[in-house]
Amino acid sequence: RQTLFDNASAGLKPLGKTTDTYTWRLKSTSATERALHYQPGQKIHGFTVQEVVAVPDLFLTAVKLSHDKTGAQYLHAAREDSNNLFSVQFRTTPMDSTGVPHILEHTVLCGSEKYPCRDPFFKMLNRSLSTFMNAFTASDYTMYPFSTQNTKDFQNLLSVYLDAVFFPCLREQDFWQEGWRLENENPTDPSSRLVFKGVVFNEMKGAFSDNERLYAQHLQNKLYPDHTYSVVSGGEPLDIPDLTWDQLKNFHATHYHPSNARFFTYGDLPLEEHLRQIEEEALSRFDRINPNTEVPPQPQWSSPREDHVTCSPDALAPDQSKQNTLCMSYLLGDITDTFEGFTLSLLSSLMISGPNAPFYKALIEPKIGSDFSSVVGYDGSTKEASFSIGLQGMAEEDMERVKKIINQTINDIIQNGFEEERIEAILHKIEIQMKHQSTNFGLSLASYIASPWNHDGDPVELLQISDCVSKFRKALRENPHFLQDKVQNYFKENTHRLTLSMSPDETYLDKQAKAEEEKLQKKIQALTDSDRKDIYEKGLELLSAQSKPQDASCLPALKVSDIEPTIAITPLLFSWCAGGVPVQYCEQPTNGLVYFRAMCSLNTLPEELKPYVPLFCSVITKMGAGSLDYRQQAQQMELRTGGVSVSTQVIPDSTHMDMYEQGILLSSSCLDRNLPHMFELWTDIFSRCCSHLMFPHFDDEERLRVLVMMSAQELANGISYSGHMYAMTRTGRHLTPAGDLQETFTGMDQVKFMKRIAEMTDLIHVIRILPRIKKHLLNPDNMRCAINTTPQKMCDAEGQLESFIKDVCGNRKERKPVRPNIIKVSFNVQLWLYSNSNFLPCQMKTFFPMPFPVNFISESIRTVPFSHEDFASLSILARMMTAKFLHGEIREKGGAYGGGARMGGGGLFSFYSYRDPNLVQTLSAFRGGVDWAKLGQFTQQDIDEAKLSVFSAVDSPIAPSDKGLGQFLSGITDEMKQGHRQRLFSVTHRNLVDVAERYLSVGQSTRGVAVLGPETDTIKKDPSWIVK
Repeated sequence: RQTLFDNASAGLKPLGKTTDTYTWRLKSTSATERALHYQPGQKIHGFTVQEVVAVPDLFLTAVKLSHDKTGAQYLHAAREDSNNLFSVQFRTTPMDSTGVPHILEHTVLCGSEKYPCRDPFFKMLNRSLSTFMNAFTASDYTMYPFSTQNTKDFQNLLSVYLDAVFFPCLREQDFWQEGWRLENENPTDPSSRLVFKGVVFNEMKGAFSDNERLYAQHLQNKLYPDHTYSVVSGGEPLDIPDLTWDQLKNFHATHYHPSNARFFTYGDLPLEEHLRQIEEEALSRFDRINPNTEVPPQPQWSSPREDHVTCSPDALAPDQSKQNTLCMSYLLGDITDTFEGFTLSLLSSLMISGPNAPFYKALIEPKIGSDFSSVVGYDGSTKEASFSIGLQGMAEEDMERVKKIINQTINDIIQNGFEEERIEAILHKIEIQMKHQSTNFGLSLASYIASPWNHDGDPVELLQISDCVSKFRKALRENPHFLQDKVQNYFKENTHRLTLSMSPDETYLDKQAKAEEEKLQKKIQALTDSDRKDIYEKGLELLSAQSKPQDASCLPALKVSDIEPTIAITPLLFSWCAGGVPVQYCEQPTNGLVYFRAMCSLNTLPEELKPYVPLFCSVITKMGAGSLDYRQQAQQMELRTGGVSVSTQVIPDSTHMDMYEQGILLSSSCLDRNLPHMFELWTDIFSRCCSHLMFPHFDDEERLRVLVMMSAQELANGISYSGHMYAMTRTGRHLTPAGDLQETFTGMDQVKFMKRIAEMTDLIHVIRILPRIKKHLLNPDNMRCAINTTPQKMCDAEGQLESFIKDVCGNRKERKPVRPNIIKVSFNVQLWLYSNSNFLPCQMKTFFPMPFPVNFISESIRTVPFSHEDFASLSILARMMTAKFLHGEIREKGGAYGGGARMGGGGLFSFYSYRDPNLVQTLSAFRGGVDWAKLGQFTQQDIDEAKLSVFSAVDSPIAPSDKGLGQFLSGITDEMKQGHRQRLFSVTHRNLVDVAERYLSVGQSTRGVAVLGPETDTIKKDPSWIVK
């Protein structure tokens, strides 16, 4: 469920700059003020203004319009933010599981009337400075959003997006490539066997190898069995091959029409310009139709239902004997009732979030399962919302017990209600989320309003969050049982309730493979000899089209000269606090929020304790501290802060491949009125032993076991989603010392380490280790701090930080670094670099057999650090190789969902593929990319496009909360960034061929390979692979 603030942690960009080129960005008035001048009834470029509303909470003005001729709906959110966003969404309500809306979403982006070249979407990624470009298929809508900070770029992308959705080519070849096709395994060999291929076909096979995703899909299909939610909008792999090209074209004709569209724009660009372009380039060519895509209400059941599904076993589950999931789901009200949705979402948080919530106490703390079920809480992504509660990682014999606990907990809530302080904590969270500025706020808004607006809810009402808060407070005042009555009505008395269980089946994957083989054979048996010949010829035609050099000259593009030559300098102040702790201060427009960070070095920590550091980070803020037990601590954190967290940091040095900084980062934020409370919470966490109490309370084994189980389960669940990241992390393990530590902290090693800890019958060993780690890490001697807040609050924040440091310095002990090779570097902020002169890079090929039908593959090569003159050339080469070679080989020809190359900050040049049906073919594509680069058959236009693509990442917006953070963590100053920028601008054709030869050729540098995927004879028979 996307809430407005799902992306809150990402942090809003600095307010739009006024330059001569943007003459219409008037200096005197802001975008929000200008938008207030529109009047209801006013006609603009074929649209009529319906409503203009100031939304001060979110610092924006909402303008709602409708298109006169087609009835298309439009919402504009004017806000002083130069990261402008456009999105168009269509209500797409499939009635089968062939994945038609999903395959259509892929295919419309493969060429259109005005831009008939192949794949304009992927080509625009390299011809634009977009900060975001994508498309999403939900259960009942398809959305096409992009954002950019450049005006010309906005108009270019808008033109491409409008043409793609309203006038796509929908060529049969694109349908075969993106959807599905029957083709010879080797397209050039007519005697090789016929197989299913296609990007979406493989994407969905990968998606359903994730048990959490599989469970969520079953739950939705079975809770809403009577209409579009009973099918898989993304496509069920076995049903995808039933979709025909004609059905695809027909679905486009009926669903992708302005009468079935919702347009949304956001930012500081003028609305008239958007409306003019949308009218001229698209809407003027249409008349109104009745799209007939409404979703009827789901008929209510008269009695609850139960069902059961199976999945593949998880070898990495914390407890092999406990792999069952059980969940109860309730059908709630229509999501277009904004206040009811707000109330139920808030009620859901009260019932399940954090250790004070009744369901957490009743289900998580007795350790019946490892965590809540993958679907939990309020879900407003369907026309009628749902609420789900249950457990995963449980034993089969506990199923009945869990059902009883759920029913009993509902009765308890109706009887006891909720503490006032918990309700206040959640309202406080909403207040913080409204004030926190994120860089992708436009995208968050688009996602937040998408579902209710899709069913004709009022998008403006959704933005008026303060109105809901006031209405909620009033309802509670008038009826203290307001929330209990909701629980009675929606949970206790609700007969539309589904109890769904899922258990592992050892033969699950074999059954899936057998079903796919049967489907394939059925298709093949129906073929005549001429059909087979036709398939072979069409396969060759597709291969030939994919291999041809493509002319993209019809597409609009920015030029390298459109890129800002210099970066804006972020002003930072530095000083030393009590006890000599260095502090970086950054004044920013943070809306009265204060952001605090502290980096604590790991250099004194004994080597054998390193694998425990991620666990330490995840539990240190959740075990209670000082006089607070863990429940009281969680309550105070919710009431007084915007979150308190600790994370591991491995930061490669910018000048040397074998040097890095290792530490943990403490982060928290709060409203300025809560500054003393926030630092008091940190003081408790830092404090040493005092009387008989441990600070924090590491000796609470019951609490620790709950946190260990949840952590191990979360890691195991994440692999099928982020397999390429695990493969890339693994490849770096034997290439650099930083890569080695990164694998220990965040790689497959950590997943397996946490699984071992979760399997321990007794955690006393871990309980002894955590305080040892704390003594080394939470030590002001190896610490530096940073504060971001408004100029008005900086003095206050400085004073509070000073007294916090004094408190924690009072009881410190001098610790000598375990290693003599520590180098202290100062770029205003001190870095404690660790140099490992004994590290010897070596080649390593590692294979992790996984219960997936697809592979995640990576190969990394040790090259040069950030400050080296060749780093810029390698960065541009990675982008160019991805766009001009690897994308075609791995995705278009190979059918993987994604693949490419990237240059990492630690000096590793990495190839990767994602949800990939191939292995050998992809590894040879990686080598082919290097050969392609060495031949140098690329143009200046190719190089310029790669530069645009690199700069769109380099110049992505940074939130006020995160300004200066890069320098604080890595010591990379604005001057160093500017040097890197100049090196990027000056990369030439010769530089690119040169770095490909010197670093990427076989035998030139050390490389590592890693694969996560299904077992294969190729690897079993090859002794050069290490199988884990």
